[in-house]
Amino acid sequence: MAWFVLARVLIVAAVAYSAALLQPLPVGLIANIAFAIVLSGLVVAFETRVREIAPSRVLGALLGCAVGLAIARAIESGLFFADDSDPKVEFLHSFLLIVLPYLGLMLGAKNGEWLEPARLLGLFRATGSTRRYKILDTSVIIDGRIADVCDTGFIDGTLVIPQFVLRELQLVADSGDSLKRNRGRRGLDILQKIQKMSGVEVLISDVDFPEVKEVDLKLIELARTLDAKIVTNDFNLNKVAQLRGVSVLNVNELANSLKPVVLPGEIMKVFILKEGKEYTQGVAYLDDGTMVVVDNARKMISKTIDIVVTSVLQTTAGKMIFGRYIEPGMAAQPQTSSHVIDRPRSATAPAPSIPAAAQQT
Repeated sequence: MAWFVLARVLIVAAVAYSAALLQPLPVGLIANIAFAIVLSGLVVAFETRVREIAPSRVLGALLGCAVGLAIARAIESGLFFADDSDPKVEFLHSFLLIVLPYLGLMLGAKNGEWLEPARLLGLFRATGSTRRYKILDTSVIIDGRIADVCDTGFIDGTLVIPQFVLRELQLVADSGDSLKRNRGRRGLDILQKIQKMSGVEVLISDVDFPEVKEVDLKLIELARTLDAKIVTNDFNLNKVAQLRGVSVLNVNELANSLKPVVLPGEIMKVFILKEGKEYTQGVAYLDDGTMVVVDNARKMISKTIDIVVTSVLQTTAGKMIFGRYIEPGMAAQPQTSSHVIDRPRSATAPAPSIPAAAQQT
């Protein structure tokens, strides 16, 4: 960082020295030096802003400006028959020299990502299916499950890691809070693990949107630019992206859809961990975290028992299973249909209602 400051000081000094020698303004030595310092200060300010822009956008702006200037010169040469002394013709020439380079500058800067090497190489490849991009956000990288999903081969296409996401991860990894620091370092380790996987293509994108401050909105704009999908487990980002017409792959929704399916009437073995909301209820959890509310199991806490599934409740937060404890000597007989099961005559307690049991969450 020190050499950046030194370079800026040297450029200001060089411009000031040049103005002192040549004195372009007829206003004296001190005024020329002040003018040179102000002018070089504007150049330095412009340089600091340009540094925040992706190199592909800067190159696109320069190429677009050059093309616009060339078109303006070509039109001016084509109007050789016009009277150059006519003020209308002079204004037309000036108008073209100003407007066409400006249009080229703006269009080149907006579409500068097409100058990235990956896209340039794509122009010379055989015609086929377009590349499918998946953009990873900070939360799903820190979560870590995306590495396992990639390892299984269920994620196809190219995984895009934006530079602004890497900067956010680095800020978290350098945090003074030990918990945040561990989360940030875990995210960096997950990225390194994904990059080493065979068959997984990872692209680090330099595309940025300096006018957009929030990282979530940057992700949405990048997804629009690349026609990509965002991979996340952030509920808010999921909703905002869908409202803006961007497709989202939510890891939490994937995990919920992969939980084992249980049907009323099935017999399962669970470990009763604690008492439930109702007096006779016990609560257990499956290996994937699914909550199981068991009627008549309050007295079986800290024991593994067999239960009969009575109903299943699917909510936005996950899945809940309701069951009934099979007391000794009253084992349920297997049924030909998993949706119907005969209750023992002595089991008079009804299955818990959904609203009361749902309070366990």
